[in-house]
Amino acid sequence: MPGLRVEIDPRPSAEDWPGNADLLFRLEALLNGIPADGPAARLDPAVATPWPRAGAEAPDVILDLCGDVPDEAAPAVWRLAFDGMPGEIGLLASLLDNRVPVVALFEGERPRCAGRLGTEVRGLILTAFEDGLARTVTLIQAAVAGHGPTLDARPPPPPPIHLTRLDLARRGGRMLARGLARRLYHLCYRAPHWRVGWRRLRDGPDLIDLRRHPGTGWTDLPDDGLRFYADPFAVAQGDGCVLFVEDYIHATGKAVISALRFGPEGPVGRPEPVLEEPHHLSYPFVFAREGAHWMVPESCANGTIDLYRATAFPGGWVKQGTLVEGVAASDATLLEHGGRWWLFATVRHAPATAPAGHGSYSDTLHLWTAPDFRGPWTPHPKNPVLIDIASARPAGPIVSRGGKLIRPIQDCTFGYGNALALARIDRLDLEGFSQTVETRIAAGPLWAGTRLHTLSAAGGYEFIDGSARVPRLPLLRARA
Repeated sequence: MPGLRVEIDPRPSAEDWPGNADLLFRLEALLNGIPADGPAARLDPAVATPWPRAGAEAPDVILDLCGDVPDEAAPAVWRLAFDGMPGEIGLLASLLDNRVPVVALFEGERPRCAGRLGTEVRGLILTAFEDGLARTVTLIQAAVAGHGPTLDARPPPPPPIHLTRLDLARRGGRMLARGLARRLYHLCYRAPHWRVGWRRLRDGPDLIDLRRHPGTGWTDLPDDGLRFYADPFAVAQGDGCVLFVEDYIHATGKAVISALRFGPEGPVGRPEPVLEEPHHLSYPFVFAREGAHWMVPESCANGTIDLYRATAFPGGWVKQGTLVEGVAASDATLLEHGGRWWLFATVRHAPATAPAGHGSYSDTLHLWTAPDFRGPWTPHPKNPVLIDIASARPAGPIVSRGGKLIRPIQDCTFGYGNALALARIDRLDLEGFSQTVETRIAAGPLWAGTRLHTLSAAGGYEFIDGSARVPRLPLLRARA
C-alpha cells in the first residue's frame, strides 16, 4: 500500500520460549551435520529493516508478531498466527505436532492473507522452522505492499508444547535410527533415483479425463542405474513424439537435457544428450511456435529463466536470451491465454522476498506476463499469487479441457514430488489469479514407489515420472 506507515511491535511474546527447543535445534544440527553458517543458520533480524517504519508519526498499522497488542493501539492491528496460534511458538507447536503450518495475518477476525508453509526437509524441525520463518517474511511483505495470497484453510490451533528431556532423548533416538537407515539405504541404493513411465493413449483416456491411474498401468523407460530420467516433456512429431527428459548422472551430481523419439511401437533407441550447461538443468519445457521449437529448462542453480531455440531439432539448442534473472525459480511453465503469454514458476527467493538460502523451493507461486514468449516479461503486480506447499509448484504443461484450463501441480505436502494434482484455473489476469484443486493422484499399485510429480502428453503418448529403487552394486543391479 503506497505510503502505508507500518510499525513492528518488537516486544517479546508473553509465552515463554521453551528452553528445550534450542536443545532440540542443536541436537538436530549435530546429528544431521548442519553447519552453524549453513542453510539452517538463524535468520538475521536485519531482514526486517527494509520494511516501512512509522517514525515519529502515528502508524497506520501495527504488525503484531506475538498476539498481545490491544486493538485500540492503532487504526489497524495485523496479528500473525500459525495455525491460529501467535508467535514463533505457534510455528514450533505446529511442526512438533507433525502439521503443515498455515500462516496468516489477521485484522480482527478476518484473515488478510494466508499461506501453507513448506520445506524440502521434512522431519527436521530446525530447517522446517527456518523455512517457515523465511516464507512468513514473504507473506508479510506482500501484505505491506497491499496484496497477499489467501487460503480457505483455517486449521485448529496445535496442542501445547511438551519438550521434556525425555522427549528430546526419544527424538534424538529416532533421528539416529533414521540417519542410520538413510546411510545404509544410500550405501545399497542410488538415491534419489527417478524413473519415467509411458503409455499409448490409444489404450484409453488420459489422466486429465481419468483422474486416476489407467488400469493398464505404465511401462518404465529403462536406465542403466548410473543415471536417472525425470521431468518428461513430449512434443508431437510425425507418427509419434519426441520426449525430452532431465538426464541426471549420479557420478557428476548434475543433469543435462536428453531426448529420444517415440514411434508407433514405443521408444526408438535411448535418450541422448541435446543440451548441457555448466549448471544443473531439468524440467525441459519445450513448445513449438513460429515454425521452430523452443525450450525453457529449469536453471534455478543459475538464478535465471532462459529461452533456447533448436537449430537441428531435437538437438542444436542455442540460447536466445534470459527471460527473468535474479530468481531461484523452479519449473517455469509457459501458457498463451487471453492474448498474452504467462509464465508460472515457484520462487525460493528473489529481490524483496526471503533471503537467499532460506525457504522452500515449492510453496510460493509467482507469475510473469509478456506480449510475446520472448518477452519482455513483467512480474505480476500481486506476486506471490499463492503460498501453498500443496498446490503451488508446476508439474507439466497447462492444458485446455472442456473450455477449462487444467494446471498439473505438485503436491509436496509430505515431501518433494509426493503426489500429482490437477487444478482448474478460475482466474488469470492482471488483477489476480485463483485456482481450484480438483484431483490428487498418488503413487500406488499401478505406479509403484512413493513419488509422482510430472505429467505430459503428445503424439498419442502420455508420460509421468516418480521414484525408483536402484542397487549400487552391479551384481545387485543385475539381480534386480
